[in-house]
Amino acid sequence: MASPKLRLFWFGIVVILLIQAFAEATLPANSEEDPLSDAEGEDEGALPKKHHPNLHPHPHHHHHPITKKINCNYACSHRCKKASRKKVCLRACKTCCKKCHCVPPGTYGNKHACPCYASLKTHGNKPKCP
Repeated sequence: MASPKLRLFWFGIVVILLIQAFAEATLPANSEEDPLSDAEGEDEGALPKKHHPNLHPHPHHHHHPITKKINCNYACSHRCKKASRKKVCLRACKTCCKKCHCVPPGTYGNKHACPCYASLKTHGNKPKCP
């Protein structure tokens, strides 16, 4: 029969393995993602922000994978600051920004910098994004 010390050693190994298995089973599935990646409004600037290599695309955005984070409020306020109808401009810009995750630089034009933003249309087939 095995000595009491050897039995205690193997018992300790089994306990450690069980604790590790339990800990891995209780971790959320997305624990590898950046926990701060969903925090909108922390970065400033109209251009897309830091690349998050572990950030997976949202399941409903098949054609626009999320690889960059942008502060839509800041970017759209900059984009619409010279608009004659600021509230209308901001509403449309924020909708476009949330779908495309980018806003062209400047207050007008430059839509080549964000093709998704430029391609969105209204129900009347007019450009949706300012």
